[in-house]
Amino acid sequence: MGDLSPWPPHGGPPTLSILTLLLLLCGQVHSQCKILRCNAEYVSSTLSLREGGSPGSPRGGGRGGLASGGLCRALRSYALCTRRTARTCRGDLAFHSAVHGIEDLMIQHNCSRQGPTAPPPARGPALPGAGPAPPTPDPCDYEARFSRLHGRAPGFLHCASFGDPHVRSFHHHFHTCRVQGAWPLLDNDFLFVQATSSPVASGANATTIRKITIIFKNMQECIDQKVYQAEVDNLPAAFEDGSVNGGDRPGGSSLFIQTASPGSHVEIRAAYIGTTIIIRQTAGQLSFSIRVAEDVARAFSAEQDLQLCVGGCPPSQRLSRSERSRRGAIAFDTARRLCKEGLPVEDAYFQSCVFDVSVSGDPNFTVAAQTALDDARVFLPDLEKLHLFPADAGPPLSPATFLVPLFSGLFVLWLL
Repeated sequence: MGDLSPWPPHGGPPTLSILTLLLLLCGQVHSQCKILRCNAEYVSSTLSLREGGSPGSPRGGGRGGLASGGLCRALRSYALCTRRTARTCRGDLAFHSAVHGIEDLMIQHNCSRQGPTAPPPARGPALPGAGPAPPTPDPCDYEARFSRLHGRAPGFLHCASFGDPHVRSFHHHFHTCRVQGAWPLLDNDFLFVQATSSPVASGANATTIRKITIIFKNMQECIDQKVYQAEVDNLPAAFEDGSVNGGDRPGGSSLFIQTASPGSHVEIRAAYIGTTIIIRQTAGQLSFSIRVAEDVARAFSAEQDLQLCVGGCPPSQRLSRSERSRRGAIAFDTARRLCKEGLPVEDAYFQSCVFDVSVSGDPNFTVAAQTALDDARVFLPDLEKLHLFPADAGPPLSPATFLVPLFSGLFVLWLL
């Protein structure tokens, strides 16, 4: 048999280095969450499956061999342990990453969900000759941690709100809203984003974003809770406490603010949750754009049911096509000509531009749509979905629809 790679391409059991990562990727585990114990038991129960295991233990092996059977038993035990601790691990990224790892390994090795489990690991000294542990990955670098655990890059989602406001949801639905006051764009276990809107003119149905509040929630080793707040004519390049990073914790640098154009463009990077946010000011209004890891965007409960980035505008707050076609301060033909200069494709961004310029009477509103499209071009993982057209901008998905993957995969464990 040839040498085994660190992650065998033909189904052999993972080596000690890979298995140990499951234990090492948990630097920010909550004190009540028992995922560390689950990971430790799994690593212990699979030590004999590594290449060059203890005498008499099975080595390597393909699918269906003794080693594979032992790995399946260990994985079923691991899954059972995570289910038992699921309630106390809700919102913990290390826990959710471990659950993903279990699913990936069970599929890779053709393990059935039902079957015998591994006996509890024997307690005793470390096995001789096990060698030094691999370097601990940075617990506050979400992308690197995810990639090392799953062998692939994480998935990302994009949402934006600009202009009237118009909302592009995670599901590529595009709505024009009449929302006034404060509405949550995001509300999950790691991040809260609220936009406050007011009418563009007295008596007008159309509104624009005048204030954005973002709360980066406390996360163990990585960051202290940080609050960022922007208002029209006040786009600070610091959090409310005057800091520009996540604080004095070891991973504080995994959250930081930078500005490309003071007073008009601020970018916030949160590497610990795989998130980048851009806030801009143009023509007396604010815009918001985000690229966020799928696991983070989906880390919310049914009670957190109102999120414009998830479900789009509530039906009662969406402007109909007839309302968007009413004559404004500038004729539609003139607005179309102004928007066409920077938005040659007549997609949802172009239509939003025409509406905003027509209603507001301000040609500078073209910039809001253009920069929103620019951000989408950078943030979208699939550029084939960059341009949305009226047929794409259908009714919003409800938060319950967004939660479907939770009940079929990662977050189903929360409810067990």
